[in-house]
Amino acid sequence: MRRVVLLGGGYVTLHAYGAIVRRLRGPLRRGELELVVVSADTVHNFHGFTGEVVAGLLPIGLTQTPLTEAMPRARVLHARVTRVDLTTRTVHYSTSDGADGDDELAYDALVVGTGAREPLDAVDGLAGRGLTLRGPGDLAELLQRVRVVDGPVVVVGGGLAGVELSAALAARVPHVVLVQSADRVVPALHAEQPRLAARCATELARLGVDVRTGVRVVSARDGSVTLSDGSVLGTHVVLATTGQSAVVLPGLERLPRDERGRLVTTRELLVAPDVWSAGDAASVAHPRSGTPVTANALWAIKAGDQVGRNVARALTGRPGRRFRYLGLGQAASFGVGRGVADLYGVPLTGWLAWAMRVGFFLRFMPTRSRAVQVPGELLRRARRAEPVRPRVAVAP
Repeated sequence: MRRVVLLGGGYVTLHAYGAIVRRLRGPLRRGELELVVVSADTVHNFHGFTGEVVAGLLPIGLTQTPLTEAMPRARVLHARVTRVDLTTRTVHYSTSDGADGDDELAYDALVVGTGAREPLDAVDGLAGRGLTLRGPGDLAELLQRVRVVDGPVVVVGGGLAGVELSAALAARVPHVVLVQSADRVVPALHAEQPRLAARCATELARLGVDVRTGVRVVSARDGSVTLSDGSVLGTHVVLATTGQSAVVLPGLERLPRDERGRLVTTRELLVAPDVWSAGDAASVAHPRSGTPVTANALWAIKAGDQVGRNVARALTGRPGRRFRYLGLGQAASFGVGRGVADLYGVPLTGWLAWAMRVGFFLRFMPTRSRAVQVPGELLRRARRAEPVRPRVAVAP
């Protein structure tokens, strides 16, 4: 039996798995091939609708699919990878309780989809106090904390993700502060689509988000954060959307990496012989420009598909093919019927942008049974929601 080991439970693993299953049904059916997923989480977190979950428009359960349900042809190990040995071609792992020490798996092909984390250590005191939405249980913990809020909720980072999450939080808590070190929110979007960037700022004002630009969070303590201008905000909820630092697995430290710690891939998404990577863990070159593609769900999905196809080709003795996806765009939601989207360079707003975004994410949800429930839930809960009224003026 040959074995493919997939590390992580995110988009790369899910879509690589799907591509392998579609191309190697015969070997899987005959027991000649085994797929093993090793993940510290027991569910696949579909982040496309995280804003809707945070805003109370969708139940969290619809966006969290058990890995055994999402990938039924794989053996799923709820475990933490402790080391990868490229020489012996083995993955060493420890189960959640760690009672039996480390186990190991030999692999014929390895997929590294372990993603990235926000670098909380870059801010004094933020590690252990700040929340992110990338780790197991992070979203559930955020929802639990915002039920009883003492002081404002502070969102650190004013990129598109930070802006969307600030808007979502404003739908359920009385005071949200968005802290952005640059002189404006969504600076990358402003450079490409200034009209959409202006719309983001308008939506934040409509929702009453207190936007602080040109300042940084310099320290965090129990119950407060301090900004670089000397102001202190009392809060027990700090959400970091400050960028990404790739998860580095022991045993892979010496592989080529970029300045953000991401594994540098070939055009075929290889990082070592019979080892592929994509998503937030990898630096994947755009097929046309050669610059690293954006670290978001769409690129992870499409690169994961190509990883799966190339794994299948390698197992059948054929060379891999280059990653050729050129991109689609980006989008954000500010409530039902309110959105911004950049589709192939064309700016869209309002209902059209919102519907396009929802339709896109429905297409990529792990199971059809969950996807078909989303539109009804969105409209039902939106009808019950009270109109949003500005609560705090946006700082200039």
